[in-house]
Amino acid sequence: MKRIKILFTIVAATAFIISCKKDLTGPSADDNFLNYQIPEIPVTDDYNVGAFYYTFGGFNANVKDTPVVGRYNYTNGVPAQANIMAAHISQAKKAGIDFFIFSIRSANKDAANYRSDSATVRNFLNNNAEGQLKFAVQYNLNTGQFGLSPTAPIEKNPANLEAFFSDFVRLVPYLKDDNSVKVDGKPMLFIQNAQNLNSDSSKKVYDTLRARLKAQGVDAYIVGMQDRWTPPARYDLRFRGGTVNALYHSSYSTQISNWDRWYLLPQVMDQAWIYSKQYFKDNFQAEYIPNISPAYDPLITNVNSTNPTYPRSDSGALYQKLCNVAKKNVSSQLRMILIDSWNNWSEGSQLEASKAYGELYLNLTRKQFKRQ
Repeated sequence: MKRIKILFTIVAATAFIISCKKDLTGPSADDNFLNYQIPEIPVTDDYNVGAFYYTFGGFNANVKDTPVVGRYNYTNGVPAQANIMAAHISQAKKAGIDFFIFSIRSANKDAANYRSDSATVRNFLNNNAEGQLKFAVQYNLNTGQFGLSPTAPIEKNPANLEAFFSDFVRLVPYLKDDNSVKVDGKPMLFIQNAQNLNSDSSKKVYDTLRARLKAQGVDAYIVGMQDRWTPPARYDLRFRGGTVNALYHSSYSTQISNWDRWYLLPQVMDQAWIYSKQYFKDNFQAEYIPNISPAYDPLITNVNSTNPTYPRSDSGALYQKLCNVAKKNVSSQLRMILIDSWNNWSEGSQLEASKAYGELYLNLTRKQFKRQ
């Protein structure tokens, strides 16, 4: 009997040690829900691709590369160097870009910059021979100019509310232009910083905005912006009730401050977009438009930055993965993808051809979004 007890004790102890060793190994990387590869999604039908167009006074001294067209700057909204816009349109066509998105500031609150922004759009139209590219305008909502805050909704100041509506009425000629990009016959109207439109009733504000535009003969397809890396429910009151037709996030692949996000950027973006796309559809009846960037360099604006750099040293491998994340999460209705940016050299996020990498990103963009 004593021998049986001893044998039982040895067997039990051995089993305990084995189980402990198994537990000590813990979960492996194979168990992580982000441990998967983004598949290459073939292009069976062309995607509708838009690129954000930037204007600037000149090149930051920390920008080491140079555009193929040479360095340029804008004076009162127009490139000081001849033929820059025409060259950009030609390159964009080569990349399979369908439209540029131009930011326009408030005519009532920022008149000088409104005139400058309008000049950029006119310069595009003057150089867009035979309608090679389409365009869209993006109203740049500056909450400070309208005095907006959670405790100061736009309705609090009737003069500001009227200025807001009349700003959009000033955009009607662009929305009616034959080259304006359209969805089901409706001109697209982007609203930058739409998540910050503080109001007592977002639906009432948007209903009035739509009515003011319809009185001018425009039934707009409105696209709102939400901050990058923000949960879809954070701005629930801004977009619930059919205020906008579609939503996009500011680029997840720029302004990256979290290294955990950076190491698995395609998978993290994919998971965030899967959830956001479904939430926007279920709760806002809004389509989702993915927004990606070719690269990003925080050292251009801050040489002491410790944020991750999204470099071009991989010959575009990461960019291609992000293109596939975008295709994976594209709206089946719109088949639209945004690229930020065409020429934001101040962040190194430009798609534009350069002397260092040539037309690599133009070619990759066409390969990823257009039938070959």
